[in-house]
Amino acid sequence: MNPGSRQTSDGLGRAFLWLAALGMLVGLTLLFQSAQRSSGGLVRSSNDSGRAMVVLQRDRSGHYVAEGQINGQVVNFLVDTGATDVAIPEQTARTLGLQFGPQVAVMTAAGPVRAWRTRLDRVSVGSVSLDNVRATITRAPMEDVLLGMSFLQYFTILQQGDELIIESGGTSG
Repeated sequence: MNPGSRQTSDGLGRAFLWLAALGMLVGLTLLFQSAQRSSGGLVRSSNDSGRAMVVLQRDRSGHYVAEGQINGQVVNFLVDTGATDVAIPEQTARTLGLQFGPQVAVMTAAGPVRAWRTRLDRVSVGSVSLDNVRATITRAPMEDVLLGMSFLQYFTILQQGDELIIESGGTSG
């Protein structure tokens, strides 16, 4: 074997090792993100007094996430009391078949973005639901639907330890 081919072989071996290490790093990152997202969510969806309520467990990143429904179709919600409206990513809105109303500019954590106003027939999280909910369809890059104050304002919200309780009062639908 000549010295030039040995250097080429060693270089390819190192390149494959780096690629394998990079692939493993990406795989572990995705695994931890998946585990982090799955550690929160719906704990229970009832109470003793007959009122509709949902108890959410805080996930490892400190957020309250839950599977819910918009107009009978399943979505993932991220509870966001700082969001004025229920905020839906554009692609999710298209998948749900939502109507894109007038365009508006909205302020997000990442700065101003263009969005559309819309109305949702029904929003549900566990046993808590509300009809005719104001929402915004946004181009902001996000995975989950933000469960904002246009929904939450009609419920009692209480945080106790690592749980968030959303309970109906007399004004919700």
